[in-house]
Amino acid sequence: MSHLPRAADRPGRFKVAVDQYVAYQRDGFLVVPSLLSGEDVAVLLGLAEDILWGREPLPGLEPVPEGASLDLLYSRFTRIHMLHRASPRAEWGLLHPRVLDVLEALIGPDVLALQSMLFLNPPGRGGQGWHQDAYYITTFPDTLIGVWIALDRADVENGCLWVAPGTGHEPIYPPTRAPAHVHAAGAFQDLREIENASHLDERVNTLSPVARKHGEPFPIELNPGDALFFNGHLLHRSHPNRTKDRMRRAFVCHYCNGRSWVPWNHGAPFEGDCANGLHILGRGWSHLPFAAPKFDSPVWLSPPKEGSRPDRLMGGNEGSMEPESGIALIGDLKT
Repeated sequence: MSHLPRAADRPGRFKVAVDQYVAYQRDGFLVVPSLLSGEDVAVLLGLAEDILWGREPLPGLEPVPEGASLDLLYSRFTRIHMLHRASPRAEWGLLHPRVLDVLEALIGPDVLALQSMLFLNPPGRGGQGWHQDAYYITTFPDTLIGVWIALDRADVENGCLWVAPGTGHEPIYPPTRAPAHVHAAGAFQDLREIENASHLDERVNTLSPVARKHGEPFPIELNPGDALFFNGHLLHRSHPNRTKDRMRRAFVCHYCNGRSWVPWNHGAPFEGDCANGLHILGRGWSHLPFAAPKFDSPVWLSPPKEGSRPDRLMGGNEGSMEPESGIALIGDLKT
C-alpha cells in the first residue's frame, strides 16, 4: 500500500501561505482572520444561545428553571467540554473544512480531532491563568494544537486570550508531585516543577516567570470568525470579562497529527492503551484506530491505495530514487 501526503482536494479549500506557516513555527501561534464566515459564526452562536436558554438538552445539564433570570443562566456554567459528542452543530464546528484546511498545513496531512469546548464567559465571569494545553492533553509524538474561534468580538475588556511569545519552544513544565508525562521522564537536567498552573494570581502561578522569559505577553484581539491556532506548549491565559453587557463567546477545539498515539479521553475511561478509536479522523489517514463522525459531518480522508508501490524515503521523480553508478541498494548486495 502507498500513502502519499497530499492535502484534501476539495472545492474552495483554504490554502495557507508560506509566511503563515513560518510564523506559526517561529511564534507558536497564528491568527487567521475571517476563517469562518458570518453565516458559520451564526450557527455556533445559535448553539450557544440554545444551550444557555435550555433549548438544546445535553447530558449532564440540569433543565433551565422556568422563568429563570439572565443572571441565573449566566451563573450555571461558563464552558462545556466535548460538546461534539452530543451536538451535531458542535461536531460540524470541530470538523469545519476551513479549520481542517489550515491544520493540514500546520500539523498534517493526517489530522485527528480530539476535543471541542464552548466558552460563554458572560460579564464578570471566566478567566484562566497561565497554562500549557499539552500538559492536559497528551499525544505521542507531541503534536497537539489548539484552535480558538471568536464568536463575539474578543478584546482586553471582555477577556480575550493573551499569549507569551516564544514559549511555544519551551518544554512542558510538570506540576509538583506529578510525573512529567509529555517529555520522557528524566530527560532534562533542570526541568523545574511548577505549582498552581491555570491560577489567575501570577504570584501563585509559578508558570508566570516562564511566560516572561522571551518578552512581554500580549493580547490577541479577534473579531467574530477570526481563528487563533496555537501549539500545545504555548503559554496562554485570559482574564475575567470586565464589561457590564458584553459576552465573550468562543468555540475552542484541539487536534493532533493522526499518527500520534493518544492516551486521553477527557478523563473518561477507555479500553486498551490508547483512546485514538474514540476520536474523529478529519483528514488524511492513520495506522491507528479512529472514529467516524457521529452526526455525519463531512470529512476528507485518503486511505492507502491497494497495489501501489511503497513510498521511498529519498525521492527523485515521483518520489522514487533510481539506482545510479556507485550506489548499491541493500537488496542488490550479493552474499
